[in-house]
Amino acid sequence: MGKAELCSDSARLRPLAGCSIDDTPNITTGVVELGISQNEQQSISDLVGQYKALPGALLPLLHAIQKQIGHVPDAAVPIIANGLNLSRAEVHGVISFYHDFKTTPVGRHTVQICRAEACQSMGSRALEAHAKQTLGIDYGETTTDGSVTLEPVYCLGNCACSPSVRINDDVFARVDAQRFDELVSGLSAEEGVAK
Repeated sequence: MGKAELCSDSARLRPLAGCSIDDTPNITTGVVELGISQNEQQSISDLVGQYKALPGALLPLLHAIQKQIGHVPDAAVPIIANGLNLSRAEVHGVISFYHDFKTTPVGRHTVQICRAEACQSMGSRALEAHAKQTLGIDYGETTTDGSVTLEPVYCLGNCACSPSVRINDDVFARVDAQRFDELVSGLSAEEGVAK
């Protein structure tokens, strides 16, 4: 990695406070400046090294980072841009275009309620109101215990069995308020067993 790459906040030319272009590359300095842990930075750098020779590497790299860290932190953008020889705007544009990429940590479980027309016609609006009230959060938020992140989703391909909910990678059909509560309680029970 070039000297200024960890210590600049735009186009490799403007050093951040405490850094200069003449600074020797220093992962520790980069960690402090980037606001991510040394392990996260090292993981991102390792993944960039693994994917940079792959044609069209950006999307698989972003998926790999999210899988390993749980999200794609903003601090990853300059590392990715430098590693793939892209602009930060290009990397940020892809991350922000695809809703599946998270830029902040999410809950241990992701609960998505389908808002597509078929599900709405079968009561998903009432279900989402129930879910928000039960969990005490709105869409895009995570419960205070870090257990559940609630998100809207537009069609899970399960229209004949509406309304549908996806919890992590599993899709559940014909979910009403009672079924939703059972599913969420099941998550808590699973965590209790895992502890």
